[in-house]
Amino acid sequence: MLPAEEQLHIIASGVDRIVPESALLEKLKRGKPLNIKLGVDPTAPDIHLGHAVPLRKLRQFQDLGHGVTLIIGDGTALIGDPSGRNSTRPQLSREQIEQNAQTYVDQAFMILDPEKTTLRHNSEWILSLDMEKLLSLLSHFTVARILERDDFHNRYASQQPISLHEFLYPVMQAYDSVVIGADVEIGGSDQLFNLLAGRELMEKLGMEPQVCLTLPLLEGTDGVRKMSKSYGNYVGLTDAPEEIFGKVMSIPDELMVKYLRLASTMPVEEVDAIEQGLAADELHPNVVKRQLARNITEAYHDGDAAAAAEEHFDRIHKQHEVPDDIDLYDGEVAVNDEGLVYLAGLIADAGLAQSAGEARRLIDQGGVKVNQVAVPAKHYNVDPAELSGAVLQVGKRKFIRLP
Repeated sequence: MLPAEEQLHIIASGVDRIVPESALLEKLKRGKPLNIKLGVDPTAPDIHLGHAVPLRKLRQFQDLGHGVTLIIGDGTALIGDPSGRNSTRPQLSREQIEQNAQTYVDQAFMILDPEKTTLRHNSEWILSLDMEKLLSLLSHFTVARILERDDFHNRYASQQPISLHEFLYPVMQAYDSVVIGADVEIGGSDQLFNLLAGRELMEKLGMEPQVCLTLPLLEGTDGVRKMSKSYGNYVGLTDAPEEIFGKVMSIPDELMVKYLRLASTMPVEEVDAIEQGLAADELHPNVVKRQLARNITEAYHDGDAAAAAEEHFDRIHKQHEVPDDIDLYDGEVAVNDEGLVYLAGLIADAGLAQSAGEARRLIDQGGVKVNQVAVPAKHYNVDPAELSGAVLQVGKRKFIRLP
């Protein structure tokens, strides 16, 4: 193993907080593999780069010689994590949770080393708790302490309802740490209360408490809001190589170092050097961004796919060419009563925009082209002859050939 101080430098790269850092250094100095915990509630099946941030940090720990316990919260998901919520989270069925869990695990192992990962489901111990054990656990927490959580405090102060079962969530997450004997628990910056609850419960039960390590939220490709499918600013782990490369190339320059630290596979010392080079104007941002896009694309595909994705990007953006492998639209190009095609509806039906409203906005912004010619603003209804056999382009990366 590397010396403890060198390990800490790598581990601290990109993190929000380590509580307490001195305890982590002390654990590392023992020279023994630590048990690093991440708990995830499978509330949705697909993972994007934002979800992958803690998985990347887990992989760093694994590469340093430590073990990882990945807990699938099929028990806690029945409660629903109230973190950051202003209302009670809808409860999922066991069937939904199990389906989501399987696809989550498949994608998580695109990042984690399976040989250094212990996979557990917290339904093993949560759903088997008897009343005596549950009451014993609850006795270690007070209502006042639970209400210190910002989300609970704000909902209580604004007289928004809080269901009693929601109070169980931090207790159950804390109990996970007790069961597996976690040395470190990782979570997002919005999870600090839950992580500290685990630390406190371990102390009260006479165990060595875990260290809490939080990671910042990753902004999406728009550079403003957190990465989310609902915002359309995400980079999916299962996206096609050219989609990943193109999306990463679209992030603002000021986010490159954050993506390098939280989403890439680059060694920390290399990221340190790049950050210094950018600050000193010794590196061109576009060169660094290409390096980042290749790295992230290769992480979820391979080197050949990353190289092909970069060539695809250059054909479209540098040479303004249309890709060769465009899918043929297999839907109906419907004509309205005026004998015209409602282009915004066609774009939405083809899956090139989430809705006709979004398609209209894209048209007005000059983001829709027919045979490489931009559709004029407010030009929502089009002569079908203009679309026959045409290539419809939405944004920089979405193409479809019309029949």
